[in-house]
Amino acid sequence: MTKKPYLTGHYTPVTDETTAHGLTVHGTLPPELNGRYFRNGHNPKPGITPTHWFKGSGMIHGVRLRDGRAEWYRNRWVHTPALDGVPYLGADGVPNLRASDAATHVIEHAGRILALQEANLPYELTPELDTVGAHDFGGRLKTAMTAHPKTDPATGELHFFGYGPFPPHLTYYVADAKGEIVRSEVVEGAGPSLMHDFGITERYVVWLDLPVVFNAEEHSGIPYRWSDTYTPRIGVMPRTGPATVRWFEVEPGVLLHVANAYEDERGRVVLTGPRYDRGAWEQTWKFWIGAPGHAPQPMVGAVGHRWTLDPATGTAVEEPVDDLTTEFPTVNEDVTGRFHRYSYAVAFPGPDLDEYAIVKHDLTAGSRELVPMGRGRMPGEAVFVPAEGATGEDEGYLLTVVSDLVEDASQLLVIDASAPGTGPLAVVELPRRVPSGIHGSWIADSDADAGAAADGAVDADALSTEGGAA
Repeated sequence: MTKKPYLTGHYTPVTDETTAHGLTVHGTLPPELNGRYFRNGHNPKPGITPTHWFKGSGMIHGVRLRDGRAEWYRNRWVHTPALDGVPYLGADGVPNLRASDAATHVIEHAGRILALQEANLPYELTPELDTVGAHDFGGRLKTAMTAHPKTDPATGELHFFGYGPFPPHLTYYVADAKGEIVRSEVVEGAGPSLMHDFGITERYVVWLDLPVVFNAEEHSGIPYRWSDTYTPRIGVMPRTGPATVRWFEVEPGVLLHVANAYEDERGRVVLTGPRYDRGAWEQTWKFWIGAPGHAPQPMVGAVGHRWTLDPATGTAVEEPVDDLTTEFPTVNEDVTGRFHRYSYAVAFPGPDLDEYAIVKHDLTAGSRELVPMGRGRMPGEAVFVPAEGATGEDEGYLLTVVSDLVEDASQLLVIDASAPGTGPLAVVELPRRVPSGIHGSWIADSDADAGAAADGAVDADALSTEGGAA
């Protein structure tokens, strides 16, 4: 039987959990990088073939940096009931929100490290990637939680939502900087669409109600399909007051990942991210389910796009930003919900690009800078980490894990975000090839109070590898 594309090449799963200390570093790690880079992705157990890429069990890969050293690498499955075969739907048809694959993202908020997948509750992890258990915010989270929450850099609040194919389709939540849910409200008027991401600005929440919608005839395990009859809309809702949405009709297209949203000097809401048209979406979906005639890579034809929504006039204007195929956009999270000049993304091979690259877009100048990875090398999402004392938006570092099929190896690259074309500042050799994954985060020691103390006894200069679960 031919293997599914999401289980081969860059996506070939690893078969165990392991730990290595004292990693080799080429170049110089900025000594201010004290924390952990964690990255999530789908990694089914040996012998398991999920029906959809997104149904593979979650595995976190982590690298611990401190004082200019790479102290350890470890990888761990997120140990949820789904990992042991418990289905999402019970015999009574009721969803089990704890039966999560927990495979999409990993974040930190209020000292908790959370592995996320949008159909389920988040799962809390220790700084050493052991699974603590499902986290429901003290019982106040009554729905699933998006894998793409947004932290307001001014308030420390975490904004997130739960969505589903049946009413109520959308519930909005806000957790304060201490991790307590302080707002929970059903958003009326949303439909049964695949709402993977959203945006916030200083005054608004931005909802994506686009034409990939619930369809019970889709049997891949992710029951959504493109609909030509569904009216695509983007909603703008005030962050304060009742959850009343102003909907803007837009051209048919799908936005999986928001780069950022903000209000311009005229009070208009500007939203950016890679947009799929129907052809691009359906080719991409074929890869995700392993259908005949699938594309050679998991993202096809998504190009940078900008929507400008005017609450005063009710009009929406949209325009392309670039013609590169890109995905997994990121920004300096200090500008989340505010004007951003720069964004970063993974660029996929296409008509004018022969190999994978990291791309930096200067949206003010209308320019881009490519960082090609080389033959057989695929980077992951580039996570931005601000430099110590930074005053400019792009003063910082990009962290990305590269899968190298030629060498059967992986590295963590640390790139100067202000001048990415100059090459990596540091390359951390990882003890195994890390499969290409989804999303990750930099978790500074100051954001995970238990972090530095929890592994302080590790001899960072000793090189050892331990097989099996730790």
